[in-house]
Amino acid sequence: ELIETEKHYVGDLAFIVEGYMATMSSKGIPEDMKGKDKIVFGNIHQIFDWHKDYFLGELEKCLAEPERLAQLFIKHERRLHMYVVYCQNKPKSEHIVSEYIETYFEELRQQLGHRLQLNDLLIKPVQRIMKYQLLLKDFLKYYTKAGMDTEELEKAVEVMCFVPKRCNDMMNVGRLQGFEGKITAQGKLLQQDTFTVAEQDSGFLSRAKERRVFLFEQLVIFSEPIDRKKGFSVPGYVFKNSIKVSCLGVEPSVDGDDARFVLTSRNPDGSVVRFQLQASSPEICRAWVNDMVQILETQRNFLNALQSPIEYLRRESKSNSLGRNMRPPLSAASALRPHSSASIDRHKLPSLHSHNTSLPALYLPSQGQGQGPGETCSLQDVGFPTIGTSCCRHQ
Repeated sequence: ELIETEKHYVGDLAFIVEGYMATMSSKGIPEDMKGKDKIVFGNIHQIFDWHKDYFLGELEKCLAEPERLAQLFIKHERRLHMYVVYCQNKPKSEHIVSEYIETYFEELRQQLGHRLQLNDLLIKPVQRIMKYQLLLKDFLKYYTKAGMDTEELEKAVEVMCFVPKRCNDMMNVGRLQGFEGKITAQGKLLQQDTFTVAEQDSGFLSRAKERRVFLFEQLVIFSEPIDRKKGFSVPGYVFKNSIKVSCLGVEPSVDGDDARFVLTSRNPDGSVVRFQLQASSPEICRAWVNDMVQILETQRNFLNALQSPIEYLRRESKSNSLGRNMRPPLSAASALRPHSSASIDRHKLPSLHSHNTSLPALYLPSQGQGQGPGETCSLQDVGFPTIGTSCCRHQ
């Protein structure tokens, strides 16, 4: 099934590359579409070439040597990042295709004699990258029943769960409209989820609204979900406001509610804006608080190292030699992470848990360090000035 579906997939990609793209290249495109064609197809030519010229053949070799299968996916994890690039571009592609799907692209479809419309073909890479994990999990099930060694196959499943999650993340980020900054400059996307958010400025608490919130290493973005019912051709998000991590503060729980937490943004004039977030579960709340405190702690360590590098290295060396480099965690439950669409534990299967491998283990400062469990943790608390620009942007 894996090989047969791969052949069909390569055939579908050929309809796009050797059909639409080749025809548009040879016959030209409408004047009002010039420059847009590259956005429509993204890097699909790269994906097609790799699957046609290499990957399909390697899969076929696995018929005679099934033990090669797991390594085939493991060793090409970096190469499969091209799907993340494709998915990041997908929302822009969808927007352009929707403008021409009933006119120019319909004419091309009829000329080429294709059954499927272009948008049905362009979704194929997204569907395929999601499909591999399901097929590999079937292999894993039968390997286990047969009493065979499953270590490598488990790693392959892990890889093929991680890549599509990253793809889904980037498609969601790509649907964010109205953000004037550069998304790719905000670091890794660590978490994204939907919350009920109330904003408190100058003592006034606004009416709670549904918001899709994105947590990057450098920025928290609040956005309003939009959908087709409101007249938009594709679902997406409209930017509402953001908080720079350099201005961020975190309060783990509010009024004893384990599913609610507060983010604060401290402005250059000393004023503070509070965002009260209600999560759908205490587990999601914990995961977000953990990741945000981890970011703040990482930046705090970085700033400490910049300010007093010799002292910082001396302290770290002493701490490690005494075996005190790890502090007690927030709670035993902090290891339980929800199935966030943004971050994944690469070390536990089959459940997917949130884990950011680029950052150190996460611990809240203990009360002995001046931070109680209900108090705000922020970079300003350690005496480092923030950049003199507005920390919180609104739209």
